[in-house]
Amino acid sequence: MGYKLGDRSRKRLEGVHPSLIKLIEYSLIDSPYDFGIPQDGGLRTAIRQAELYSKGRGGGGKIITYVDGFRKKSNHQEKSDGYGHAFDIYALINGKASWDKRKLKSIATHIKKCAKELDMEIEWGGDWKSFQDMPHFQLRK
Repeated sequence: MGYKLGDRSRKRLEGVHPSLIKLIEYSLIDSPYDFGIPQDGGLRTAIRQAELYSKGRGGGGKIITYVDGFRKKSNHQEKSDGYGHAFDIYALINGKASWDKRKLKSIATHIKKCAKELDMEIEWGGDWKSFQDMPHFQLRK
């Protein structure tokens, strides 16, 4: 334990709300597993969100988002305060990114506990009923 945010993950969080970055750093200290921020796991432009939306539609593959970035904006996109209000994670196991659901759930339980300690209200995509997004966290609206 005693994990720290790596340089690559920190760069991927540029433009994400500072309170979420604080939560990530606080949570990493005693997280049950190390974790990082994947490419596109932080702030996204509308164009990038639309590209992600198109994945799994028409060209095969798995649908990864239901938000197109234009008609409906993602919390990963810049809000009126100038920041993105969401981040995604992966578990870092033996130096490799993992999206193992059990590990993500364990990390999420820990992050939610840490958010309460910091008096923050967040949502975890793994708690959603219609579309579970296990790597996703966002500020509660």
